[in-house]
Parts: sequence; C-alpha cells; structure tokens
Amino acid sequence: MAPFPAVTDIILHNLDSVLADRVRRVAEARGWSLPRTALYLIESGLFAVEADMVGRFEDHDAAALQEAIAALEGIPSDPGFSKIGRAEPVAPKPIGPDLSGLDLLDEFRLDRDPA
Repeated sequence: MAPFPAVTDIILHNLDSVLADRVRRVAEARGWSLPRTALYLIESGLFAVEADMVGRFEDHDAAALQEAIAALEGIPSDPGFSKIGRAEPVAPKPIGPDLSGLDLLDEFRLDRDPA
C-alpha cells in the first residue's frame, strides 16, 4: 500500500475522551500511526458526507416535485391509462387441462355411491 501523502499538523482542542479513545483503537487495530488514522477517518467521513449530499433537492425543487406528485394523484380514473398499476390482481390459472366442463361416466367416478 502506498504511504499516505504528507499533511499539515492537525490539532484538535477539547477532543472528547471517548472520541479520542475510538480513534486510538482504530489506529491500534489497523497498526497505523495516529496521524495516518486521523487522515483516513477524515477522508472516510468526508466521502460519506459528500455522498449523503448528492441527490438532494433544493427547497424550491422539492416543493415543485411535491406539487407535481399532488397533481398526478388528483387525476381522475378513466378506463385507460389511469388503471396502470391499479388493476385488481388476477388469480393464477391452475396447471393442467380444465376438466370442469366434462361429464364423466358414473362408473369411472371415484366419488360415486356404489349402492
């Protein structure tokens, strides 16, 4: 693995003891120095925050989207396109031939009364 580039000193005043201990544990677990660990954690956190920011709408864009959705929800039903995605589910057909309309001879019926 290539070494991390040199960085300026990072001085953190009033660092919470729990947070400092967590950074130290990461450094020990990875076998890294504290400066290398701090740089890694800053970069990882920065990537996570930047990824969270991608795809967010500005307030005016979010309001426009909400208005468009409300307008679409207000479209009355018609026999055509408004049924898309709203149709009642159709029960699956049984597998095999449909013998319900055939009259079988009584002598071959399994449920016949032998009397």
